[in-house]
Amino acid sequence: MEVGILQVELNISSAQSLKDKRRVVRSVLDRVRASFNVSAAEVDALDKWQRAILGFAAVSNDPTHVRGLLDKLVDHLRRHPEARLSDYQIELI
Repeated sequence: MEVGILQVELNISSAQSLKDKRRVVRSVLDRVRASFNVSAAEVDALDKWQRAILGFAAVSNDPTHVRGLLDKLVDHLRRHPEARLSDYQIELI
């Protein structure tokens, strides 16, 4: 069994309140869950208006599949119109 973990940091420069941030984060998580077979959640920086740390996890019997899936997810996040991907880390367990 291979487990892939992706942690991303997003900058949401348009957010002027936590409500604005949560709207963008909800949009990101909903789009990812609809397009990819991963678990997803906001995991840190919960009280920061313009910063979000999101975590994603995928499980498979093939490490190449897991890595490819998470790489595609990073590319998808780079194209989000309201959230700029500033950093990410992928770990395979």
